[in-house]
This record gives sequence, structure tokens and C-alpha cells, in this order.
Amino acid sequence: MNSTWYRRKKRLSEIIEVGYIDDPISRLYDIINALAIVVNLTASILYTFAEVRALCGPPLLTVEAVTVAFFAVDYCLRLWTAPVLAPKLSGGRAALKYAVSFSGVVDLLSFLPYYLPIFLPAGAVAFRMFRVVRIFRLFRINAYYDSLNVITQVIASKRQQLLSSVFILLVLMLASSLCMYSLEHEAQPEVFTNAFSGIWWSVSTLLTVGYGDIYPITNLGKLFGIVISFLGVGMVAIPTGIISAGFVDQYSRIKRVSEYGREADVHFIKVLLSPNDRWSGKTIQSLGLPSGIIVAAIQRKGRVVVPRGGVELLPGDTLVLGAESVGDDKRIDLKEVVLRRQHPWTGQAIRDLDISRQTFIVMVRRKGKILIPNGDLVLLEGDNVILYTQSHIREANSIEI
Repeated sequence: MNSTWYRRKKRLSEIIEVGYIDDPISRLYDIINALAIVVNLTASILYTFAEVRALCGPPLLTVEAVTVAFFAVDYCLRLWTAPVLAPKLSGGRAALKYAVSFSGVVDLLSFLPYYLPIFLPAGAVAFRMFRVVRIFRLFRINAYYDSLNVITQVIASKRQQLLSSVFILLVLMLASSLCMYSLEHEAQPEVFTNAFSGIWWSVSTLLTVGYGDIYPITNLGKLFGIVISFLGVGMVAIPTGIISAGFVDQYSRIKRVSEYGREADVHFIKVLLSPNDRWSGKTIQSLGLPSGIIVAAIQRKGRVVVPRGGVELLPGDTLVLGAESVGDDKRIDLKEVVLRRQHPWTGQAIRDLDISRQTFIVMVRRKGKILIPNGDLVLLEGDNVILYTQSHIREANSIEI
């Protein structure tokens, strides 16, 4: 029973998380989730217009109620399936890890303020303000598209440089505020009343071209304002340049990876496991595959399973095996012979064939099945015989490895 519930929980986790293209149910849930986010935010924005509210107020409230209920169910499902994503933690600790994460907090605040006024009517105004947090659910759409993920990757990779530039900008703002107070306090004490009264001026000057409510009137103050304006343009350009350079680096890296991926000669084959195969019932980490060979994917009942080390292989699974190519300095040329009725090998056992010692049969393909070429195997008409030989064989096709 526990195993059954765990399989159901794992399947549910695969559905509600970002799904594979080959998993239509998971992809459908992703589309519904993204659509619910967009529809909810659209309804919330339209409800702020008096004309739209008077014309379509009740339908917009219904849309909001339905989408918020969907967010609540989604949060409960993610909370319940959290142990699948963190198998090393207990159920409670895994759920707590999700609940205190950024996405967990955003998911909670996307629906909780909607229902809190029902239990606490006195705080309805404050709870309504927290509904704005649901806009952060748009970040979930970021996980569905690789092009949007580039933004997150760039910011994460350049976070140290961005923090440094923001710190320098804050120091410059504070220093300019103190300097402007010293220069303008005596001329206009009602405007620059203290050291921090120039913060607004420094922000508006460094980040824009000034607002107009606070400005210097002395000659030194105006000269200092010009210097700060030039510094502000340069300081604001630093984070912009960092992010722009990060985008260029990221796209260049993606391009290089794609080019290397086309140049790398990696071969993949699909293998169907039968109940008699030795790999059936074993985990991937216990297969003992040679170095350079990996299990790239597992196709099971129409869906793709991530080939982690602890995944148990089952009869009926289709394994996608990947192997890196080796150099062409030692080539092995195989030959394929299709047996016809008049071929001298037809009807003979492999051990009775008149072939040289430098020739051996690698495998026999018969009606779509691969047969092990043991000595007792009798070759039949229509068999594809794959063999290695250094001698010339008539009507044989070369196979390049």
C-alpha cells in the first residue's frame, strides 16, 4: 500500500512540476497553470477600472475566485508531493523546505490573503494589499521557456558584480547627499534641513535628470550637481553593461555548446527489455556499464523516466543508451549478408559454414529480432547475417561503425 501511494505521489509530482514534452498530461497542467496566472492577473488589473468594474464586475470576481482556488489546490499538491523532490528528508521536513522557499512563500501568499478576510474581517484592507504578491507567480512561467531562463541565469552568474555596482551607487548617493547638504544648507535651510534631506535629490539626480522640487542654487552646488549628474550616468550604466555582457556571454556559451553538440559524434540506441533480460529488476547503478556508456533516458508506458541511479528497470522499458565515439585510427568494418534461397549458407548451422578463421559472425537478425550466433543456430532464408571478415564476400554490404 505504501509503495502504491508513493508511486501515485511520484506521478502527481511529475505532473505538477515542469513536464517533459513527451508527457502530455504534465504539459497540459503546465499550460493550465500558466494560463491561470495570466488570467488571474488580467482580471485583477481590469477590476481596477471603474468602467470595466461596472460592466463586468461579477464575472471578473468569479474568474478571480476560480483561479485563486486553483492556486490553493496547486499549493496543497506541491506540499503533499514535496517528499518526492527531497527523498533524503522526512515528509515533514521536505514539506517545510518547500513552504519556506521563495516559490513556496509566493504560492502561499497568492491565495491566502484572499481567504483570510473570511476568518479575520478586521484586517481585510491589509490582506488585500498582500494580494499583490501573486504577481510573483509569473516567475513560474520563467521555468517553462528556455529563452526566459537566460535572464535568471545571467542575473545569477553576475550577482557579485551587480551587488558591487549597487553598493558603489549607494555610497555615491550618500556621499553626494552629505556634500550637497554642506554646500546648500546655509543658502536654503528649509530644503536641505539635514544630511539625509539630500538623499531624494541624489537619487533623482543619479538615476534620472532631476525632479525639480529640490535643486541647488549656489554656484558650488550647481557645479557639484553637474559632476554628480555625470557620475550618475556612468554609475547607472555599470549594471546595464554587466547585464548586457552577461547576455552576450550566455548566448555565446549556448551557441558554443550547440556547435560542440553537433560536432561531437555521440551514438544512441534503443533497447527493449524483456522479462528474461538480466537487466530487468536491476537498478541503473548496479548494471556495471562500461565507461563512456550511459543510460540517457527510459521510456516507460508512454512517458519518459529520468535515469537516476536508483531507478529500477522493469520489463517493457525502452532504454536509450548513449556512447561516445572513438577515434577512427582503428576501424572495424562489418559486412552484412542477406541470405537468399540459393545462398550456400541457407539451411546450415553456423559451425558447419565454410568460412575462414579470420571471419566470424557477429549477430543474426531474423524478422526484426536479434539472435545470438551460437554454433547450433541454423541460418534461414531472409536472415541478415552481420559478420567481420578481412576477405572478400560476394553480395555483402559494408557496414560502417
